[in-house]
Amino acid sequence: MVTRRAFTGGVLGATADLAFGGRAFAQDPLGKIKPSVVRGLKIGVQSYTYRKLPLEKMIDSMRAVGLSSVELWTGHLDPAKHDDADFKATREKLAAAGITVNAYCVNFRPDVTADLLDKAFRGAGLLGTSLMTTSTEKSVVPRLDEWCDKYKVRIGLHNHWLGDEYMKGREAENFGGPDDYAEALRGRSSRIAINLDIGHFSAAGHDPVAFFKDNFDRIVSLHVKDRDKDEKHTYRRFGEGATPIADVLKLARRLNYRYTANIEYEMDEQDPTEGVRDSFAYVKRALS
Repeated sequence: MVTRRAFTGGVLGATADLAFGGRAFAQDPLGKIKPSVVRGLKIGVQSYTYRKLPLEKMIDSMRAVGLSSVELWTGHLDPAKHDDADFKATREKLAAAGITVNAYCVNFRPDVTADLLDKAFRGAGLLGTSLMTTSTEKSVVPRLDEWCDKYKVRIGLHNHWLGDEYMKGREAENFGGPDDYAEALRGRSSRIAINLDIGHFSAAGHDPVAFFKDNFDRIVSLHVKDRDKDEKHTYRRFGEGATPIADVLKLARRLNYRYTANIEYEMDEQDPTEGVRDSFAYVKRALS
């Protein structure tokens, strides 16, 4: 499996012809995607879900499923490879389908340059959002606080289950649970926030419902996935694993959560459309 951190391929201009749900979905002549808001809670998708698909095919899939909001990941638009014109063109393509960018996800290495930080933070604005998310290490947080202030952006720090293979050897520098977040946020501005991945959080043995309730004002993005309680915490279809998805979503709705709950479907990476559709259907049932 390709991980969000390990992905390096350029997919913005790819033209692979994939089918969705048994047929290819082209531009919908009836108009834009209706807002994917379920009982007041905004539902979107993390574009890492579509890591094997180019932007255009991702848009087709989102149209087929009915999701109007995306947390756009670096694999689909990379500040190290794409310029301002690419950011503007991407925003136009998404807007034409009725899709808004709820956050821009860029994963910063400890040796990130000031130039790359500027391009990434400026890129968020070009995409129409003042919110970013990142999988990064604790040592980078002070610099992110500076750039958040410079660009008036909030950034959510993403957590992981530190038992995953790709995290080995880097556990101490990454975010796995409440203590890690407390350490990273202590003394920082309110622009440094939390991107809570409830699947990873649950796999790590923590309670995402209680954490969400206690840290509601600092959580600016939810990643919604289902992981089981076997040794590898295997990814499952929504409702088939051990993550309390329904409980988190119901709490978010009750608290009038104003940010987006983004489906991050880890399976079927060659064509996740049916899995995303099933996930969205589960979310709607959970909130009905």
